[in-house]
Amino acid sequence: MLFDTHVHLNARQFKEDVEEVIARAHNKGVKQMVVVGFDNETIPLAIDIAEKHANIYAAVGWHPVDAIDYKEEHLSMLEKLSDHEKVVALGEMGLDYHWDTSPKDVQENVFRKQIQLARRVNMPIIIHNREATSDVIHILQEENAKDIGGIMHCFSGNITEMEACLEMNFYISLGGPVTFKNAKEVKEVAKVIPIDRLLIETDAPYLAPHPYRGKRNEPAFVTLVAEQIATLREMKYEELCHITTENAKKVFRINN
Repeated sequence: MLFDTHVHLNARQFKEDVEEVIARAHNKGVKQMVVVGFDNETIPLAIDIAEKHANIYAAVGWHPVDAIDYKEEHLSMLEKLSDHEKVVALGEMGLDYHWDTSPKDVQENVFRKQIQLARRVNMPIIIHNREATSDVIHILQEENAKDIGGIMHCFSGNITEMEACLEMNFYISLGGPVTFKNAKEVKEVAKVIPIDRLLIETDAPYLAPHPYRGKRNEPAFVTLVAEQIATLREMKYEELCHITTENAKKVFRINN
């Protein structure tokens, strides 16, 4: 059994066939997923999908790319939704220095407010980080994110950066890029992540693994991520599936 810890079934790319996508995932053994909502459009859809499916959960947050559109009422909305029975984390939140849509100081402000909210409601957080690793780690340290922990989504840092995240009580989640031939650094990280802190994800419809790179990703493809990591770690695929599923249930506080 597999747990895709980060998927966007609420994305427009799945508008026409989301139920078929979920069925294909189940047929591949992907029994549990977390659908991530990150703006006014995707948050209600994440909740809706989670409510319709017993083993699908939601995470809600405000994406750094959209930080420029953030208003105080959004934080109130996130706080209210944090009490929803199917919401298991806050996020994705963080910093994105690749897309020049929101000023860095605005991103930081929205990031810090969400960490503070997560501490108030005692929920794990899901971190989006693109080309901003040192600043992300610095902010997490300053805001005492260690108290709640969470997930470094689609981790792309090096071993030293991984260790800094582990020290703050974070799990390391790997996705499609670990299957790319030129992704040497993330493959090295995959080999040494403490097994009790390893998670897997697709980030579907984005970042499809090899051999689907460049095409629409979907949660069924998390099997390819698991296979690659099992090979890199020289362990049985079934064992990796079991351990990463148990890790996901632990960080999200899911008992079934």
